[in-house]
Amino acid sequence: MKITVIGTGYVGLVTGTCLAEAGNDVLCIDIDKKKVEKMQNGEVPIYEPHLETYFERNIKAGRLHFSTKIEKGVAHGEVIFLALPTPEDEDGSADLSYVLGVANQIGDMMKDYKIVVSKSTVPVGTGERVKAALKAKTDIPFDVVSNPEFLREGFAVEDFMKPDRIVVGVESERAQKTMQKLYKNFVRSGNPIVFMDIKSSELTKYAANAFLATKITYMNEIANYCEKVGANVDDVRMGMGLDARIGKRFLFPGIGYGGSCFPKDVKALHKSGKDAQHHFAILDSVIEVNEKQKTVLYPKMEQHFNGNLKGKNIAVWGLAFKPDTDDIREAPALYMIEKLLAAGATVTAFDPEAMDNVKAKLGDTISFASSMMRAVQGADALLICTEWHAFRNPNFDKLKAALNSSVIFDGRNIYSPEEMKALGFSYYSIGR
Repeated sequence: MKITVIGTGYVGLVTGTCLAEAGNDVLCIDIDKKKVEKMQNGEVPIYEPHLETYFERNIKAGRLHFSTKIEKGVAHGEVIFLALPTPEDEDGSADLSYVLGVANQIGDMMKDYKIVVSKSTVPVGTGERVKAALKAKTDIPFDVVSNPEFLREGFAVEDFMKPDRIVVGVESERAQKTMQKLYKNFVRSGNPIVFMDIKSSELTKYAANAFLATKITYMNEIANYCEKVGANVDDVRMGMGLDARIGKRFLFPGIGYGGSCFPKDVKALHKSGKDAQHHFAILDSVIEVNEKQKTVLYPKMEQHFNGNLKGKNIAVWGLAFKPDTDDIREAPALYMIEKLLAAGATVTAFDPEAMDNVKAKLGDTISFASSMMRAVQGADALLICTEWHAFRNPNFDKLKAALNSSVIFDGRNIYSPEEMKALGFSYYSIGR
């Protein structure tokens, strides 16, 4: 099939590359000329495991192409995916200006039947607005489809190629048959393609992300309570997670959730509820608790240093909001760094993939190290913000020798408190 993907962020580039891997002829459109030139030259603009292999293979096979010309994309694809940003607006709602702006352009350029598929995470009712925008511009038949993504950064290629489910909101039999044909080879193991109405499809993505964010936040609240009463959150988590009704995943406490999805989607669903005169009371708490959780280790750092962090050099391991990505959107590390700088501390950071993105955001306000061990050289404490695998089992003798004082603040609970005590570290974690 001929497919067009408009927008080459995490979702768009993974979608386009994986659809090409399945044998489709894919044209990806982006307005960023430099980015498009890099992709045309075989450079992957984001870090995502396994993406580069598929990307290079499908460019070489002639199935994956890139352009800045949207008219070329409209002419090319029988199915046009919109993988456009929907940033958080000032009132917490999703900004649909990119989605609706491109819909207007498509309407002006259509010359035959198209299926316009929203891959972006959008509020309930967006499909109607896209359809209205197209109708205002053209009399040519078309279908609008909602097809939300459920891609985990760090596992996005795997999730696309072997999805546990595919959700599609449709209004016509023609669109349903086309989407069934497009995705049938991705679900050969028997996982379902779930067809539903467009509004239900749009809400499914928000409902799923808000639930997972709530699960994380609840566990963080339990961890904070554990510290008050002397319980161990690791034991509580295990005892809870073995209940099949609850499950083991998303029960790891830490310094809050971040990234491009959970913070934005929770706030957008909350605002959509207000617009419909429905108060999502549970999301009030999720948003409030997560904001506090991002810096929950800071009071412990203050207390350890007797209320004075001025002049202290803090090493930070991990800048991305999670491992296996270079995404720093709403990353808790940035909130901790902001607090440390405001207190007069200096920061030396290391992350395997995200340092360039942080440099672009923070400039020379912090220092960057070429390795995890160089980051801790001469530091007064180590702060761990992302649970990269490389951080899980360091040479603790070298780590202790490199630090000015043997202090670790672990925002992801990756070490054992008993082991750290035996090794002679002052060790602070969450809920233990």
